Amino acid sequence: MPKNLFVGAALFAVMATTALADGIMLGELKIMHPILRATAPGANVGAGYISITNTGNSADRLVGGAAEFAGKLELHEMKMENQVMKMKPLENGVSIPAGATIKLKPGGNHLMFMKLNTALKEGEEHKATLIFEKAGEKEFTFKVKSIAETLKMKHSH
Repeated sequence: MPKNLFVGAALFAVMATTALADGIMLGELKIMHPILRATAPGANVGAGYISITNTGNSADRLVGGAAEFAGKLELHEMKMENQVMKMKPLENGVSIPAGATIKLKPGGNHLMFMKLNTALKEGEEHKATLIFEKAGEKEFTFKVKSIAETLKMKHSH
């Protein structure tokens, strides 16, 4: 095998492995950093966060999902109104414009897991399925992070 071809094949293998480590592709959507916030024992709701990049030429929409550890999954927004933080469901889901990245994170749009049947403990992993208008649905593994760690995401991620 010629040296240049070997180097090229090696670089391709490294790039492909890096791409998989950086996110999961679902159609034109690249899904990264699925995280759940740890909850106190007995809590009946929990929050989830994720980044989604639309690499395509048309918008898509995150419309819902489901998880075995929760009775219901809703998409929520948080925003300040008259100096009070308010949260409400996003009935029409979350738009993901073409070429854009959206971040569901603390203090903004996020996943809300309702009717938890187990506490979400730091270090655990739980599976949840997300449903997109065009890309379809896919199950993702969410890592449970501490409250302190998820609060750092508010400014990074």
